[in-house]
Amino acid sequence: MHEVLDVAVIGAGPAGLSAAVHAGEQGLRVALIDAGIQPGGQYWRHPDENHPVDDEAHGHHHWKTFTDLRARLKKLRLSGSIAYSSHSQVWFIERPAADQQPWTLRINAVTDGRDNTDSSRVVRAQRVILCPGGYDRQLPIPGWDLPGTMAAGGVQALLKGHRSLAGRKALVAGTGPFLLPVAVGLADAGAEVISICEAGDLSGWLKNTTRAAQMPSKAIEGAQYAAALLKHHIAYKPKTVVSRINGDTEVSSATVSKVDAQGRLIVGSERTVEVDLVALGWGFTPSMELVIAVGAQTRQDVDESLVAVVDELQHSSVENIYIAGEATGVGGAAMAIAEGELAAYSVLIDMNRRPAHSRIRSLQGIVRRSRAFAQAMHQAHPVPKHWTEWLTDDAIICRCEEVTYGKVCQSRDDLGAQDARSVKLLARPGMGWCQGRVCGFATAKIAAEIEGRKMRPEDLVSTHKRSLTSPVTLEDLGTPDN
Repeated sequence: MHEVLDVAVIGAGPAGLSAAVHAGEQGLRVALIDAGIQPGGQYWRHPDENHPVDDEAHGHHHWKTFTDLRARLKKLRLSGSIAYSSHSQVWFIERPAADQQPWTLRINAVTDGRDNTDSSRVVRAQRVILCPGGYDRQLPIPGWDLPGTMAAGGVQALLKGHRSLAGRKALVAGTGPFLLPVAVGLADAGAEVISICEAGDLSGWLKNTTRAAQMPSKAIEGAQYAAALLKHHIAYKPKTVVSRINGDTEVSSATVSKVDAQGRLIVGSERTVEVDLVALGWGFTPSMELVIAVGAQTRQDVDESLVAVVDELQHSSVENIYIAGEATGVGGAAMAIAEGELAAYSVLIDMNRRPAHSRIRSLQGIVRRSRAFAQAMHQAHPVPKHWTEWLTDDAIICRCEEVTYGKVCQSRDDLGAQDARSVKLLARPGMGWCQGRVCGFATAKIAAEIEGRKMRPEDLVSTHKRSLTSPVTLEDLGTPDN
């Protein structure tokens, strides 16, 4: 028989690390499971212990918070309060057969080509805190499949985790504040950053000044980035997009175009810029596979992402399942840290323990203010309404399966596809290795537009729903306990 733990925390980014540490410090028996090789998630990605650097904190925010949590995690691991599984993924969650019985988590090593012999195992816990994080949202454009085109987060991951440059002459494009640290990080590392192409403009913030004012630290952070742009001579170009990426075998240039308020390309505004790197970022997409697998209620957020519905103590709609971090709505590290701690205290309350109410109220205040700021940010930096008009018939939508925009449209015209699911079945976008994690949002948007309507939550659910939530080997599937 497997030991039944008090709580399993999935994900060791800001939310999961916070949840696990605070639960462990309150005497709970905790399993912390994370796909990364070390704690911190994408936000606190850093060189591993075999490749130390002099200044770990370079390019990071809330670094002291991370090092404090990391030290506390180490102490709790040594005491046996937390069992930490790195480089591990939960590929299946089994519901309890009856009340009071535990959740069963099927786990294996991240499938990456390494020798993962005997990696399959089972964790059982009375409660589960889901902190799956998120990843870069991408919009396809002609030429985005060329080497030298990267997600903005991928560019930053190379900088943070490996101190490596993805290119020497770069354009950073998309929408949202995340473009700023990516551009500045590239310039600090020695790259020439031609410009930041921001699809929106700063006027969007004027409609949300009250919400934005709730986080004055963000204004200070923005001013610091503005100073860095001036220092590195990086042009900030609003209402501008990369409409095409050019090259034979790799990126050699990008076509930059002005757009109107609705995201339509302005004819005659095109110009070509020679670059070897295009970093694209359109916000973030929460990882929702596990949330949907347990049957938790979801909704569509302000930024059109699918997110989990939670109450003020991070309870989901499913008993003994708690959710924290980006899966409740993309809102930044400070909110994720607070939600993780709240989730830990929520578990304690449900176990008839009594954490300090003053601390809970303080954390809930942080979450409310962070959420208000995040909503203002999403409204100020929306995905351009008419971005699909940038596409040509030969533009790749799904890079895994090499499905073009023309084939997606053909699935409607010739085969009768009416929604994201039927487009996926008939044209195969989202059927490749990434299983729609990269192209799912775009496919759902295109399918809705083809039908002449707005994207709905059910369109997005179909891009995240999977029987097995991550790749698993046949050997692991065949293990008797699985």
